[in-house]
Amino acid sequence: MRAAVVGCGVAGMAAALALARRGHEVTVLECFDTPRPLGSGLLLQPSGLAALRVLGLDQAMLAAGARIDRLDGRDLAGRRILDMAYEHWRPGGYGLGVHRATLFQLLHDALAPAGVKVLTGVDVVGLEDPAQPRLIDTQGRVHGPFDLAAVADGSASRLRRLVRPGARARIYPWGAVWANAGDPEGRFSGALHQRYDAASTMMGVLPIGAGPDGTPDQVSLFWSMPVAAMDAFFAGDLVAWRTRALAVWPEAEPLLENLRAPADFSRATYRDVAAGRWCAGGLTLIGDAAHGTSPQLGQGANLGLLDAVELAERLTPGRRVAVSLARFQAARRRQTGVYQLASRALTPLFQSRGRIGPLIRDWLFAPVARLPLVRGISARVLTGLFRLGPTPKSLRP
Repeated sequence: MRAAVVGCGVAGMAAALALARRGHEVTVLECFDTPRPLGSGLLLQPSGLAALRVLGLDQAMLAAGARIDRLDGRDLAGRRILDMAYEHWRPGGYGLGVHRATLFQLLHDALAPAGVKVLTGVDVVGLEDPAQPRLIDTQGRVHGPFDLAAVADGSASRLRRLVRPGARARIYPWGAVWANAGDPEGRFSGALHQRYDAASTMMGVLPIGAGPDGTPDQVSLFWSMPVAAMDAFFAGDLVAWRTRALAVWPEAEPLLENLRAPADFSRATYRDVAAGRWCAGGLTLIGDAAHGTSPQLGQGANLGLLDAVELAERLTPGRRVAVSLARFQAARRRQTGVYQLASRALTPLFQSRGRIGPLIRDWLFAPVARLPLVRGISARVLTGLFRLGPTPKSLRP
Protein backbone atom coordinates (compact mmCIF):
# COMPACT_ATOMS: atom_id res chain seq x y z
CA MET A 1 0.00 0.00 0.00
CA ARG A 2 1.18 3.53 -0.76
CA ALA A 3 0.89 5.81 2.26
CA ALA A 4 1.64 9.48 2.82
CA VAL A 5 2.17 11.25 6.13
CA VAL A 6 1.91 15.03 6.27
CA GLY A 7 4.08 16.39 9.05
CA CYS A 8 7.39 15.35 10.54
CA GLY A 9 6.50 15.62 14.21
CA VAL A 10 6.31 12.86 16.80
CA ALA A 11 2.99 11.38 15.64
CA GLY A 12 3.86 11.72 11.95
CA MET A 13 7.28 10.10 12.16
CA ALA A 14 5.99 7.34 14.44
CA ALA A 15 3.15 6.60 12.00
CA ALA A 16 5.56 6.53 9.04
CA LEU A 17 7.85 4.15 10.90
CA ALA A 18 5.02 1.88 12.04
CA LEU A 19 3.56 1.70 8.52
CA ALA A 20 6.94 1.04 6.91
CA ARG A 21 7.71 -1.72 9.40
CA ARG A 22 4.56 -3.45 8.14
CA GLY A 23 5.74 -3.38 4.55
CA HIS A 24 3.96 -0.29 3.25
CA GLU A 25 5.57 2.25 0.91
CA VAL A 26 5.65 5.45 2.97
CA THR A 27 6.40 9.07 2.04
CA VAL A 28 6.60 11.86 4.61
CA LEU A 29 5.91 15.39 3.36
CA GLU A 30 7.31 18.16 5.58
CA CYS A 31 6.93 21.90 4.99
CA PHE A 32 10.26 22.88 6.59
CA ASP A 33 13.50 22.48 4.66
CA THR A 34 15.06 21.04 7.81
CA PRO A 35 12.61 19.29 10.14
CA ARG A 36 13.01 20.37 13.73
CA PRO A 37 11.30 19.78 17.07
CA LEU A 38 9.32 22.46 18.86
CA GLY A 39 9.29 22.72 22.64
CA SER A 40 11.43 21.51 25.46
CA GLY A 41 10.67 18.68 27.87
CA LEU A 42 7.88 16.14 27.77
CA LEU A 43 6.77 13.25 29.95
CA LEU A 44 6.57 9.86 28.29
CA GLN A 45 3.97 7.79 30.08
CA PRO A 46 3.89 3.97 30.24
CA SER A 47 1.50 4.15 27.27
CA GLY A 48 3.99 6.09 25.15
CA LEU A 49 6.84 3.81 26.22
CA ALA A 50 4.74 0.81 25.15
CA ALA A 51 4.30 2.37 21.71
CA LEU A 52 8.05 3.00 21.46
CA ARG A 53 8.61 -0.64 22.41
CA VAL A 54 6.49 -1.71 19.44
CA LEU A 55 8.66 0.54 17.26
CA GLY A 56 11.85 -0.95 18.74
CA LEU A 57 12.97 2.37 20.22
CA ASP A 58 12.15 2.08 23.91
CA GLN A 59 15.60 1.03 25.15
CA ALA A 60 17.36 3.90 23.41
CA MET A 61 14.81 6.31 24.85
CA LEU A 62 15.17 4.89 28.35
CA ALA A 63 18.93 5.36 28.16
CA ALA A 64 18.55 9.05 27.31
CA GLY A 65 15.68 10.08 29.61
CA ALA A 66 15.11 10.50 33.34
CA ARG A 67 12.90 8.21 35.39
CA ILE A 68 9.85 9.90 36.94
CA ASP A 69 8.18 8.15 39.86
CA ARG A 70 5.55 10.68 40.86
CA LEU A 71 3.92 14.07 40.31
CA ASP A 72 4.27 16.44 43.25
CA GLY A 73 2.34 19.72 43.24
CA ARG A 74 2.34 22.17 46.16
CA ASP A 75 1.01 25.61 46.96
CA LEU A 76 3.10 28.55 48.20
CA ALA A 77 2.85 27.32 51.79
CA GLY A 78 4.28 23.95 50.79
CA ARG A 79 0.97 22.13 51.24
CA ARG A 80 0.73 19.17 48.88
CA ILE A 81 -2.08 19.68 46.38
CA LEU A 82 -1.20 17.05 43.79
CA ASP A 83 0.33 13.71 44.74
CA MET A 84 0.19 11.02 42.07
CA ALA A 85 2.60 8.10 42.11
CA TYR A 86 3.10 5.49 39.40
CA GLU A 87 3.33 2.81 42.11
CA HIS A 88 -0.39 3.34 42.67
CA TRP A 89 -0.84 1.93 39.17
CA ARG A 90 1.75 -0.84 39.40
CA PRO A 91 4.66 -1.51 41.78
CA GLY A 92 7.81 -0.32 40.04
CA GLY A 93 5.85 1.75 37.51
CA TYR A 94 7.33 4.99 36.18
CA GLY A 95 7.22 7.61 33.49
CA LEU A 96 10.17 9.05 31.59
CA GLY A 97 11.11 12.71 31.30
CA VAL A 98 12.82 13.43 27.98
CA HIS A 99 13.88 16.37 25.87
CA ARG A 100 11.55 16.67 22.89
CA ALA A 101 14.54 17.03 20.55
CA THR A 102 15.93 13.69 21.79
CA LEU A 103 12.69 11.89 20.98
CA PHE A 104 12.49 13.71 17.65
CA GLN A 105 16.01 12.65 16.67
CA LEU A 106 15.44 9.05 17.71
CA LEU A 107 12.37 8.78 15.48
CA HIS A 108 13.96 10.72 12.63
CA ASP A 109 17.09 8.55 12.58
CA ALA A 110 14.93 5.42 12.27
CA LEU A 111 13.06 6.57 9.14
CA ALA A 112 15.67 6.01 6.43
CA PRO A 113 16.72 2.52 7.61
CA ALA A 114 13.02 1.55 7.56
CA GLY A 115 12.71 2.71 3.94
CA VAL A 116 10.65 5.84 4.61
CA LYS A 117 11.06 8.57 2.00
CA VAL A 118 11.14 12.09 3.47
CA LEU A 119 10.40 15.09 1.23
CA THR A 120 11.26 18.40 2.87
CA GLY A 121 10.25 21.88 1.76
CA VAL A 122 6.88 20.49 0.65
CA ASP A 123 4.08 22.63 2.09
CA VAL A 124 0.83 20.75 1.52
CA VAL A 125 -2.17 23.07 1.31
CA GLY A 126 -4.71 21.09 -0.71
CA LEU A 127 -6.31 17.66 -0.88
CA GLU A 128 -8.07 15.94 -3.74
CA ASP A 129 -10.14 12.75 -4.01
CA PRO A 130 -10.36 11.34 -0.46
CA ALA A 131 -10.82 7.82 -1.83
CA GLN A 132 -7.35 7.93 -3.45
CA PRO A 133 -5.82 10.99 -1.81
CA ARG A 134 -3.69 13.39 -3.82
CA LEU A 135 -1.84 16.12 -1.94
CA ILE A 136 -1.20 19.55 -3.48
CA ASP A 137 1.62 21.78 -2.30
CA THR A 138 2.09 25.55 -2.50
CA GLN A 139 3.89 25.22 -5.84
CA GLY A 140 0.95 23.43 -7.39
CA ARG A 141 2.70 20.06 -7.45
CA VAL A 142 0.50 17.01 -6.95
CA HIS A 143 1.78 14.15 -4.79
CA GLY A 144 0.06 10.81 -5.12
CA PRO A 145 -2.39 9.25 -5.53
CA PHE A 146 -1.98 7.36 -2.26
CA ASP A 147 -4.06 4.62 -0.73
CA LEU A 148 -3.78 6.34 2.65
CA ALA A 149 -2.84 9.83 3.77
CA ALA A 150 -2.35 10.59 7.47
CA VAL A 151 -2.48 14.28 8.38
CA ALA A 152 -0.16 14.88 11.34
CA ASP A 153 0.60 18.58 11.09
CA GLY A 154 -0.16 19.41 14.72
CA SER A 155 -2.85 21.20 16.69
CA ALA A 156 -2.60 24.27 14.42
CA SER A 157 -3.21 22.05 11.37
CA ARG A 158 -4.13 23.89 8.19
CA LEU A 159 -5.41 20.70 6.56
CA ARG A 160 -7.78 19.65 9.33
CA ARG A 161 -10.77 21.51 7.91
CA LEU A 162 -10.16 20.01 4.49
CA VAL A 163 -10.59 16.58 6.07
CA ARG A 164 -13.30 17.61 8.52
CA PRO A 165 -14.87 20.97 7.51
CA GLY A 166 -16.65 21.40 10.85
CA ALA A 167 -13.54 21.00 12.97
CA ARG A 168 -12.64 23.62 15.57
CA ALA A 169 -9.35 24.36 17.31
CA ARG A 170 -9.76 27.04 19.96
CA ILE A 171 -6.50 28.46 21.32
CA TYR A 172 -6.30 28.14 25.09
CA PRO A 173 -5.86 31.56 26.70
CA TRP A 174 -2.99 30.20 28.80
CA GLY A 175 0.31 28.80 27.60
CA ALA A 176 3.81 28.44 29.03
CA VAL A 177 7.41 29.40 28.51
CA TRP A 178 10.05 26.68 28.79
CA ALA A 179 13.78 26.57 29.36
CA ASN A 180 16.40 23.91 30.06
CA ALA A 181 18.82 24.03 32.95
CA GLY A 182 21.37 21.76 34.57
CA ASP A 183 20.67 19.93 37.84
CA PRO A 184 23.95 18.07 38.46
CA GLU A 185 23.18 17.52 42.14
CA GLY A 186 19.83 15.90 41.35
CA ARG A 187 17.76 18.19 43.57
CA PHE A 188 14.71 17.66 41.38
CA SER A 189 15.26 14.05 40.34
CA GLY A 190 12.54 11.43 40.42
CA ALA A 191 9.44 13.59 40.07
CA LEU A 192 7.63 16.19 38.05
CA HIS A 193 7.51 19.04 40.58
CA GLN A 194 5.00 21.90 40.38
CA ARG A 195 4.28 24.97 42.48
CA TYR A 196 0.99 26.90 42.38
CA ASP A 197 -0.11 30.37 43.36
CA ALA A 198 -3.87 29.87 43.06
CA ALA A 199 -4.33 29.07 39.36
CA SER A 200 -2.83 32.23 37.92
CA THR A 201 0.74 31.02 38.41
CA MET A 202 2.15 27.55 37.89
CA MET A 203 5.85 26.78 37.86
CA GLY A 204 7.22 23.31 37.16
CA VAL A 205 10.44 21.35 36.86
CA LEU A 206 10.69 18.12 34.89
CA PRO A 207 13.91 16.06 34.88
CA ILE A 208 14.69 15.06 31.27
CA GLY A 209 18.03 13.26 31.47
CA ALA A 210 20.44 14.12 28.68
CA GLY A 211 19.93 17.20 26.52
CA PRO A 212 20.06 16.99 22.72
CA ASP A 213 23.80 17.68 22.80
CA GLY A 214 24.37 14.87 25.31
CA THR A 215 24.75 17.13 28.36
CA PRO A 216 23.59 15.04 31.35
CA ASP A 217 21.36 15.89 34.32
CA GLN A 218 19.10 18.33 32.52
CA VAL A 219 15.70 19.56 33.62
CA SER A 220 13.00 21.52 31.83
CA LEU A 221 11.62 24.46 33.78
CA PHE A 222 8.26 25.87 32.76
CA TRP A 223 6.27 28.91 33.79
CA SER A 224 2.58 29.21 32.96
CA MET A 225 1.27 32.54 31.69
CA PRO A 226 -1.53 34.02 29.57
CA VAL A 227 -0.77 33.88 25.86
CA ALA A 228 -1.48 37.61 25.70
CA ALA A 229 1.46 38.25 28.07
CA MET A 230 4.07 36.28 26.16
CA ASP A 231 5.24 39.02 23.81
CA ALA A 232 5.91 41.30 26.77
CA PHE A 233 7.86 38.53 28.51
CA PHE A 234 10.15 38.01 25.52
CA ALA A 235 10.56 41.74 24.94
CA GLY A 236 11.55 42.43 28.53
CA ASP A 237 14.33 41.28 30.82
CA LEU A 238 14.29 38.57 33.47
CA VAL A 239 14.84 40.69 36.57
CA ALA A 240 11.19 41.08 37.53
CA TRP A 241 10.36 37.52 36.48
CA ARG A 242 13.22 36.02 38.48
CA THR A 243 12.06 37.91 41.58
CA ARG A 244 8.55 36.56 41.10
CA ALA A 245 9.77 33.01 40.40
CA LEU A 246 11.94 32.99 43.53
CA ALA A 247 8.95 34.12 45.58
CA VAL A 248 6.96 31.20 44.23
CA TRP A 249 9.74 28.65 44.61
CA PRO A 250 12.92 29.70 46.47
CA GLU A 251 14.43 26.20 46.13
CA ALA A 252 14.57 26.66 42.35
CA GLU A 253 17.24 29.39 42.62
CA PRO A 254 20.09 27.10 41.37
CA LEU A 255 18.11 26.54 38.16
CA LEU A 256 17.25 30.20 37.70
CA GLU A 257 20.92 31.12 37.88
CA ASN A 258 21.36 29.34 34.53
CA LEU A 259 18.78 31.55 32.83
CA ARG A 260 20.08 34.96 31.73
CA ALA A 261 17.70 36.27 29.09
CA PRO A 262 14.24 35.65 27.63
CA ALA A 263 15.98 34.10 24.60
CA ASP A 264 16.82 31.13 26.85
CA PHE A 265 13.11 30.27 26.81
CA SER A 266 10.77 28.92 24.16
CA ARG A 267 7.04 29.55 24.07
CA ALA A 268 4.28 26.98 23.98
CA THR A 269 0.63 27.55 23.16
CA TYR A 270 -2.11 24.95 23.11
CA ARG A 271 -5.38 24.31 21.33
CA ASP A 272 -8.55 22.49 22.25
CA VAL A 273 -9.21 20.50 19.07
CA ALA A 274 -12.72 19.26 18.32
CA ALA A 275 -12.65 17.47 14.99
CA GLY A 276 -15.60 15.10 15.26
CA ARG A 277 -14.78 12.27 12.90
CA TRP A 278 -11.12 12.14 11.93
CA CYS A 279 -11.52 10.20 8.68
CA ALA A 280 -12.80 10.73 5.17
CA GLY A 281 -12.14 7.96 2.66
CA GLY A 282 -8.42 7.28 2.69
CA LEU A 283 -7.66 10.41 4.73
CA THR A 284 -7.26 10.52 8.48
CA LEU A 285 -6.12 12.98 11.11
CA ILE A 286 -3.76 11.73 13.81
CA GLY A 287 -1.98 13.20 16.84
CA ASP A 288 -2.69 16.78 17.85
CA ALA A 289 -4.30 17.46 14.48
CA ALA A 290 -7.09 15.12 15.60
CA HIS A 291 -7.32 15.62 19.35
CA GLY A 292 -5.03 18.37 20.69
CA THR A 293 -5.61 19.39 24.31
CA SER A 294 -4.12 21.57 27.01
CA PRO A 295 -1.04 20.04 28.68
CA GLN A 296 -2.64 19.45 32.09
CA LEU A 297 -2.54 15.66 31.75
CA GLY A 298 0.77 15.55 29.86
CA GLN A 299 -0.58 13.15 27.25
CA GLY A 300 -0.10 14.83 23.85
CA ALA A 301 2.98 12.97 22.59
CA ASN A 302 1.81 9.73 24.17
CA LEU A 303 -1.57 9.80 22.44
CA GLY A 304 0.16 10.60 19.15
CA LEU A 305 2.50 7.60 19.53
CA LEU A 306 -0.48 5.35 20.26
CA ASP A 307 -2.31 6.72 17.20
CA ALA A 308 0.68 5.81 15.06
CA VAL A 309 1.01 2.23 16.23
CA GLU A 310 -2.72 1.49 16.19
CA LEU A 311 -3.13 3.02 12.75
CA ALA A 312 -0.60 0.58 11.31
CA GLU A 313 -2.05 -2.37 13.20
CA ARG A 314 -5.64 -1.78 12.14
CA LEU A 315 -4.95 -1.64 8.39
CA THR A 316 -6.23 -5.10 7.50
CA PRO A 317 -5.12 -6.63 4.17
CA GLY A 318 -8.05 -7.15 1.86
CA ARG A 319 -10.23 -4.63 3.64
CA ARG A 320 -10.97 -1.22 2.18
CA VAL A 321 -8.79 1.48 3.70
CA ALA A 322 -11.85 3.61 4.52
CA VAL A 323 -13.30 0.77 6.61
CA SER A 324 -10.01 0.21 8.43
CA LEU A 325 -9.72 3.93 9.19
CA ALA A 326 -13.26 4.06 10.55
CA ARG A 327 -12.46 1.19 12.90
CA PHE A 328 -9.17 2.83 13.85
CA GLN A 329 -10.93 6.03 14.82
CA ALA A 330 -13.66 4.23 16.75
CA ALA A 331 -11.03 2.43 18.83
CA ARG A 332 -8.87 5.49 19.44
CA ARG A 333 -11.78 7.78 20.32
CA ARG A 334 -12.59 5.52 23.28
CA GLN A 335 -9.28 6.72 24.71
CA THR A 336 -8.60 10.17 23.27
CA GLY A 337 -12.14 11.33 24.05
CA VAL A 338 -11.65 10.55 27.74
CA TYR A 339 -8.44 12.57 27.89
CA GLN A 340 -9.91 15.49 25.99
CA LEU A 341 -12.83 15.71 28.42
CA ALA A 342 -10.56 15.37 31.44
CA SER A 343 -8.20 18.02 30.13
CA ARG A 344 -11.03 20.48 29.55
CA ALA A 345 -12.31 19.90 33.08
CA LEU A 346 -8.91 20.24 34.77
CA THR A 347 -7.53 23.24 32.90
CA PRO A 348 -9.50 25.91 34.84
CA LEU A 349 -8.26 24.36 38.11
CA PHE A 350 -4.62 24.99 37.16
CA GLN A 351 -4.64 27.84 34.63
CA SER A 352 -7.12 30.64 35.21
CA ARG A 353 -7.48 33.95 37.00
CA GLY A 354 -10.56 33.00 38.99
CA ARG A 355 -10.71 31.85 42.61
CA ILE A 356 -13.35 29.14 42.21
CA GLY A 357 -11.12 26.77 40.22
CA PRO A 358 -8.28 26.70 42.77
CA LEU A 359 -10.75 26.24 45.62
CA ILE A 360 -12.27 23.23 43.89
CA ARG A 361 -8.79 21.88 43.21
CA ASP A 362 -7.46 22.34 46.75
CA TRP A 363 -10.50 21.46 48.86
CA LEU A 364 -12.36 18.92 46.71
CA PHE A 365 -10.25 17.50 43.88
CA ALA A 366 -7.07 16.99 45.93
CA PRO A 367 -8.67 15.27 48.96
CA VAL A 368 -10.91 13.04 46.82
CA ALA A 369 -7.91 12.02 44.70
CA ARG A 370 -6.29 10.53 47.84
CA LEU A 371 -9.11 8.03 48.41
CA PRO A 372 -7.84 4.50 47.61
CA LEU A 373 -10.31 3.72 44.79
CA VAL A 374 -10.00 7.17 43.21
CA ARG A 375 -6.23 7.08 43.63
CA GLY A 376 -6.03 3.89 41.58
CA ILE A 377 -8.20 5.33 38.80
CA SER A 378 -6.20 8.57 38.82
CA ALA A 379 -2.97 6.63 38.53
CA ARG A 380 -4.28 4.76 35.49
CA VAL A 381 -5.32 8.04 33.90
CA LEU A 382 -1.84 9.39 34.61
CA THR A 383 -0.18 6.45 32.84
CA GLY A 384 -2.04 7.23 29.61
CA LEU A 385 -3.59 3.74 29.62
CA PHE A 386 -7.18 4.58 30.54
CA ARG A 387 -9.66 3.79 27.79
CA LEU A 388 -13.26 2.67 27.43
CA GLY A 389 -12.46 -0.63 25.82
CA PRO A 390 -9.64 -3.15 25.54
CA THR A 391 -6.05 -2.10 24.99
CA PRO A 392 -4.41 -3.89 22.06
CA LYS A 393 -2.11 -6.64 23.31
CA SER A 394 0.93 -5.08 21.67
CA LEU A 395 0.43 -1.87 23.67
CA ARG A 396 -0.02 -3.38 27.11
CA PRO A 397 2.91 -2.42 29.38
